[in-house]
Amino acid sequence: MDLKERILDLMKSEGYRPMTEAEIFTALDLDLRDADQLLKTLQFMEKEGLVVKNRRGRYGVPERMNLVVGRIEGNPKGYAFLIPDNPDIEDIYIGLQNLNGAVHGDRVIVRPIFKPAGGRVEGEVVRILKRASTRIVGTLERGKHFAFVTPDDKRFYYDIFIPKDEIAGAKSGQKVVVSITKWPEGRRNPEGRIIEILGYEDEPGVDILSVIKKYNLPLEFPEKVLRQAEQIPDEITDEDLAGRLDLRNEKIVTIDGEDAKDLDDAVSVRRIPGGYRLGVHIADVSYYVKEKTPLDIEAMKRGCSVYLVDRVIPMLPSKLSNGICSLNPRVPRLTMSVIIDFDDKAHVKSYQITPSIIKTCERMTYTAVNKILEDNDKETIKRYEYLVDDFKLMAELAAKLTRKRFERGSLDFNFEEAKVILDEDGRPVDIVRERRGVGERIIEEFMLAANEVIAEHMYWLKVPFVYRVHELPDREKIYTLQEFLYNLGYSIKGVKNIKPKALQQIIEAVKGKPEERVVNTVLLRSLKRARYSEENLGHFGLAAHYYTHFTSPIRRYPDLIIHRILREQLAGELDEKRQEQLNEVLGRIAKHSSERERIAEEAERETVELKMAEYMAGRIGRVYTGIISSVTPFGFFVELENTVEGLVHVSTLEDDFYHFDDKTITLRGERTNKVFKIGNRVKVKVIKVNKNDRQIDFALEEKLD
Repeated sequence: MDLKERILDLMKSEGYRPMTEAEIFTALDLDLRDADQLLKTLQFMEKEGLVVKNRRGRYGVPERMNLVVGRIEGNPKGYAFLIPDNPDIEDIYIGLQNLNGAVHGDRVIVRPIFKPAGGRVEGEVVRILKRASTRIVGTLERGKHFAFVTPDDKRFYYDIFIPKDEIAGAKSGQKVVVSITKWPEGRRNPEGRIIEILGYEDEPGVDILSVIKKYNLPLEFPEKVLRQAEQIPDEITDEDLAGRLDLRNEKIVTIDGEDAKDLDDAVSVRRIPGGYRLGVHIADVSYYVKEKTPLDIEAMKRGCSVYLVDRVIPMLPSKLSNGICSLNPRVPRLTMSVIIDFDDKAHVKSYQITPSIIKTCERMTYTAVNKILEDNDKETIKRYEYLVDDFKLMAELAAKLTRKRFERGSLDFNFEEAKVILDEDGRPVDIVRERRGVGERIIEEFMLAANEVIAEHMYWLKVPFVYRVHELPDREKIYTLQEFLYNLGYSIKGVKNIKPKALQQIIEAVKGKPEERVVNTVLLRSLKRARYSEENLGHFGLAAHYYTHFTSPIRRYPDLIIHRILREQLAGELDEKRQEQLNEVLGRIAKHSSERERIAEEAERETVELKMAEYMAGRIGRVYTGIISSVTPFGFFVELENTVEGLVHVSTLEDDFYHFDDKTITLRGERTNKVFKIGNRVKVKVIKVNKNDRQIDFALEEKLD
C-alpha cells in the first residue's frame, strides 16, 4: 500500500481525530527517512482536495470535517452548483454571495450551510483548489483610460477590467483572449491583460476560433510529438505480424459517415451452426502509442478528439489517426479483434480476444448500407453485390441484439441530431436532420456487444481496468420526472426502486407522439452523466452489469488505456508490480478523461448552436411550421422541422393575457380560454436572433391545432 492510501486509511478510521504532520508521522510509524515524503504527499493531497488542513494545522478528510470537494457549475443568473467528486452526494446550491470569488469550472471545497425544508442543500465556498482556466475569451469595450472584456461564457458572470497599458492595441468590438491577473474579491471585478486578438466577431472563422480558445482546445501538436509520429512506419512489416491472428482473407468492412477519416472499427459476420460469428476489429493503437512517450502524454492531456461543426481537433496526429492506425480499405492494418459466437437468439456462446491483422475489402458508408438494406437501390446493390448477403446477415443479428437489449431494459433515446452544412467560408447554408438507419444501428449494436464482452472478461480476471459506468439516478430527480410525466398522462412503474426498463417503457409510450422529444429530453436530464471509473458500477442506461469503451482508441484515451491493459494481460505481463502501478494511476486517468469528454461535448454543442443561430439570423421575417416542444411561465418553445428551437415569449401573445398552469404544463388565455400545450402545431415568424447567446425569438403567426 502506498503512502497516500495509508494516510487515507488512517484518516477514515473510526477513532481518528484531526492530527498535525508530526502526529501523522508517529501514527503511521514512519522512518525518519520518510519525513520529507510525508510532507510532500500531504501537500499534494491537500492540493487535490483529498485532505483538508484546518487553521490549527491539523489534517482530516473533507467528509469528516463537514466539507465537500467538487467542481463549480456556474449559471448565467449568478448562482452556481457544486458538482461533488463523490457521486453519492447531491449537488449543492451556492448563491453569488457565497461563491467567494469562485467561478464556473473551478475546483473548490464547500461547507454545507443548511437545507431549507423540502429544498436542496445550500453551501459556501471555503477554498479554491484549482482555477478552471486563467484565460477567458470575450468582447472588448474600450474607454479612454481602461477597458472591459465581457466574457463569451455567461457562466463567468464578471466583466474583466483591463488597465490601459494591458490592452495590447485591441479595438472595441474585437474578440480577445484575456489572461486573468487578479481574481474577483468582494465586489471588485477580476483584472486581466489581453494576450491575443482574435478579430471582429463577424469575420469568417472568428466565431469558431473563439470557442476553441474558450475551451483551451489545442490546435497544434508539440514538436516532439510530431517527431515521434514521423518515426512510425507508414506500412506494416513482417516483424509486426508476430503473435497475430491473420484475418486478411476475411470479408471485413468499415461502416462510417461520409466524411469520417479516422476509421478505428471494422466488422465481419458469418453464419455458423446454430447462430452467428461476429468479428469486431479495432485499430491496434496501443501497438504504436507506447506508455509515457510524447504521443501518449499528449493523447492523455487531450483525452479525446473534438468534433466541431467545421473541423476535427484530433487526439492523435494525422500520421496515426488518418494513416497507419486508420482501417483504410484494401491495405493491411494491425487490430485487436473480438470474435464472438452467438446462438440463434443472439446470446453469447463463446468469444476470442486476440491481436490480429486485417485488410478491409471496402470503406462502406451508412448511406450506402442503408440504400442496400432499406431502399433496395439496384445500383448500390450491384456495386457491392459480393457483400449484400453479409449486410443482410449483419442487419439480422443487429435486430436480435437490439431486441435482447430492450428486453433487459436498455434505454434507447430516439434523438435525431442536427447537422449544419457550411460553405467554404464557414457560413451555414442548411440544417438537416441526421437519421439513424439500419447501417447506423448495425455498428451501434456490434460495438455495444464488443464493449460488454471486454468489460465482463476483464472484470472476472480481477485486474485493474477502466469501466464506462452510469449510476442509478437520484431519487429526487426521478420523483420530479414522475410529476412531469403525470401531468402529460404518463406514469413510471416502481418509482421507489427505479429500473431502466420502467423508463424504456415511457420512451416506447411516447414514440411518434408530439411530446416525444420533450419527454426524452426531460428523461435524459433526470439521469446521471455516464463517466469513466476504475470501479465497475454497472451501466444503468444500457441495463448492463459490465461495460467499457474499447472500440475507439484513435479518438478516446480510455479505449487506448484499455487496449494497453488487454495486451499486457494477453501477454501475461500483468504481474503484481504492474497491477500496483495501474491501481495508482487509473482513477486519475478515468477522472481526467471524464472531464475532457465533458469539455469536448460542450464545445461541440456550442459550435453547432452558434451556426444554427447564424443560419436563422439570415432568415429574419420568414415563417415556419413547428411543434411546441416545451411550455414555461414566460412563453413556449417551438421546434422547427430542421431541429432549430426558438421562444415565443408570452409578451408577444397580444390577443389575451396568458397564465401558466404547472399541473397541465399549459398556457391558457384569460378571456379566450385558448390553450397552448406541448405538441401543438404552430406557425411562427423569426423576429430576432442573438448569435452570441444562441437565442432565437419567434412570434406566433397561427395556431394550427
